[in-house]
Amino acid sequence: MPLAGGSRVLADQQVKPNCLPRQSHTCPPFTASRWSSARRRSLVCSVTVRAHAAQTLQGCKLAGSGSSVPEAVLSNTDLEKLVETNDEWIASRTGIRRRHVLAQGESLSQHAATAAQRALEMAGIAAGDVDLIILATSSPDDLFGSACQVQALIGAKKALCFDLTAACSGFVVGLVTGAQFIRTGTYRNVLVIGADALSRYVDWRDRGTCILFGDGCGAVVLTQQQGEQPCSLLGSSMASDGLGQKHLNAMYCGEGMKPLHETHASARGSFENISMSGQEVFKFAVRAVPTVVEAALANAGRTKDEVDWLVLHQANQRILDSAATRLGVPSDRVISNLAEYGNTSAASIPLALDEAVRANTIVPGNVLALAGFGAGLTWASAIVRWG
Repeated sequence: MPLAGGSRVLADQQVKPNCLPRQSHTCPPFTASRWSSARRRSLVCSVTVRAHAAQTLQGCKLAGSGSSVPEAVLSNTDLEKLVETNDEWIASRTGIRRRHVLAQGESLSQHAATAAQRALEMAGIAAGDVDLIILATSSPDDLFGSACQVQALIGAKKALCFDLTAACSGFVVGLVTGAQFIRTGTYRNVLVIGADALSRYVDWRDRGTCILFGDGCGAVVLTQQQGEQPCSLLGSSMASDGLGQKHLNAMYCGEGMKPLHETHASARGSFENISMSGQEVFKFAVRAVPTVVEAALANAGRTKDEVDWLVLHQANQRILDSAATRLGVPSDRVISNLAEYGNTSAASIPLALDEAVRANTIVPGNVLALAGFGAGLTWASAIVRWG
């Protein structure tokens, strides 16, 4: 399907090492007959203040990562008991062999909190010093959001918390959003979590979707960069196409006019299981990923040759391979943990990132191209330097 609307490049996010972004301020024309000298002085002062603020943007650093997944596992062999499929068929088409799912009594918030605590420990930041928590999720424990539950579980008492819903692009959108709060000087320490439990919304008798999804959480700590150190967010690009929403969704299916419905006035609200047009989503992904990564690289003033690792949304190994080929990145520079976890939606990028960091595959100074894509439809990329 065409990528309607193209890619929106956020030009003001470009930060090169030891170089702050240039700002252009154009004042409207005015004459002495229309403007008093006091008004002119006020305008000049206002423009000067804004220019000074723009020139003192803070840098941000990716300081720590963490992850957590349920212990319960569904293997491809297990799925053979539920639907007409087999391990070879699933693995050859997706690269997935297992997925972790929440057990009875487990909550997404608990795993998100564990991932957050591990990220904070790596970063050397106390929970009490966290200023903001962004929880990227499409499957919170509470319809009103679960970020505040995570705050309570980790003891981040002073942090503002909110959920962000952008499906499989959510973590990248959350990362870029969190970085802006640091760059403008609003906050010093931001916790960005990607967490999803889509097993709750999968029809486990639908072969087209049940083979794909698993549950998990990943987190990254962003901190204010000290002194003249360059910003770790080098560039980004984000876009949406609501016309493609029909290809991947989980729609509300409760009763309409519930208060006036005689037999359903007290019925529970509910959502459909995940519905996906696999071929359409696949075609969208193989076009969107290279496009958005290239746009983010242009925004960063970087080339693909400067990327050490591709850390993409873990949806399908064929998509990862296709994106790497189109970008000209060797397959051994693409992070993949699909075989173990499947598609964990907003959790997939931070989960893959954390595993690679803890295995010393990704090391401080590495330049990473992150990219998420999925329901909405949305797609987003960020070029970052780790550590």
